[in-house]
Amino acid sequence: MSIYNTLSDTSKKKFVVLIDPDKPTDNEIIDIVEKSKTAGVDYFFVGGSLLTTDSLDNCIKLIKKHCDIPVLIFPGNSLQISKWCDGFLLLSLISGRNSEMLIGRHVVAAPYLKLYGNEILPTGYMLIDGGCQTSVSYMSNTTPIPHDKDDIAMCTALAGEMLGLKVIYMDAGSGAVNPISNEMIYKVKNTISIPLIVGGGIKTPEKAAEMAKAGADIIVVGNALEKSTEKLKEFADAVHGVECIIHNA
Repeated sequence: MSIYNTLSDTSKKKFVVLIDPDKPTDNEIIDIVEKSKTAGVDYFFVGGSLLTTDSLDNCIKLIKKHCDIPVLIFPGNSLQISKWCDGFLLLSLISGRNSEMLIGRHVVAAPYLKLYGNEILPTGYMLIDGGCQTSVSYMSNTTPIPHDKDDIAMCTALAGEMLGLKVIYMDAGSGAVNPISNEMIYKVKNTISIPLIVGGGIKTPEKAAEMAKAGADIIVVGNALEKSTEKLKEFADAVHGVECIIHNA
């Protein structure tokens, strides 16, 4: 079964651990992987807004050496490509108006993605204001959608779906002060009929569960686990414990 088919399965909520390959040591990556296996983590996302080392391939290979959990690249730019991953989130930054992030860098990456044969997941990426400027907003030279403009988020996500994108990813950004509101998540989910990924600023398992209940199909946590992985299973259990309901689209 393809990654997209499993990702689209709405019979249960899914939990993702996001790893910035620049930050953890090899031993720390192995620790994250071992705890993720115990917790039943569904996917790893690997990538960052700015990588300063050639750690991407090593990180992915190390994860895959120690587990069978699918690894998807969450790219910060067109250089973050690897033949070792299971899938690639081809992000089109639809919340901004920077043509390079909408299509420009994709043109550069496309022939390499075809050569490597990665499964491609065309993804509408939406930055939502999380209360501070994040690395991704700075590096992408785009303005996030205001946190209280649910109508803009709804229409942006709907346009992304109409353009043929297969997934919507709403992100408050790494290190966000405030996570995306439950109300915005609920309204976006009830507007689209494709999977909704939500991440950024999720600091507690309780908040992760709230966002899943609001309508997020997939919850992504990175920063909250970088300093300590002790709550990794609590996060996974909180998300997996949310009963899936059918949202109107």
